[in-house]
Amino acid sequence: MTGARDIAPSSVTLGILAGGRGSRLGGCEKAWIVRDGQSQVERIARRFEHQAHTVLVSANRDAARFEALGFRVVADRVPDLGPLGGLDALAQACGTPWLLTVPVDLVSVNDCLLPTLASAGGQGASVEDEDGVQPLVALWWVEALRGVVDARLRGNDSERSVQDLQASLGMPRIRLNGVRFGNLNTRDDLDAAGASLPAPHP
Repeated sequence: MTGARDIAPSSVTLGILAGGRGSRLGGCEKAWIVRDGQSQVERIARRFEHQAHTVLVSANRDAARFEALGFRVVADRVPDLGPLGGLDALAQACGTPWLLTVPVDLVSVNDCLLPTLASAGGQGASVEDEDGVQPLVALWWVEALRGVVDARLRGNDSERSVQDLQASLGMPRIRLNGVRFGNLNTRDDLDAAGASLPAPHP
């Protein structure tokens, strides 16, 4: 296995997790929340455009809408399993050795995120910011992830925690002191970030 410290953009796929239901925002699709005239999914994709070779979006609705922006969409193979289902779909579709996952509702992403995760070496890493553990902000060695997540999907509910999955892969967690990613979960979060709910889509 090539050490993560030697990672190059051509070896990385960005996986944007956009399968959440947005229940605290009236069921809105968080991918289409607007900030500075740009949707969240576009904002995150452009943030990493020079650090990743390919962009995949984990989503179970609005595939045509994502594809119209040039994104490849992957749906969960097993429905209603939450983030683990999204990770499985991304791992199966990923064509590079490394997968960087980012939830679509993050407010901001540290400029050094990928290099920091890569510095851990081994099978990747996840992070903890000032708000706590952020298991879905992570760098994964795809070959290992595929096998383990597939086995977890076939197991019982107690085996479907993303943090447990990362522990089984030996992925360290990197503490980012002074960093707060933030999440767009409520209307107060939207107001604080200068964001707005998406307009109804026909």
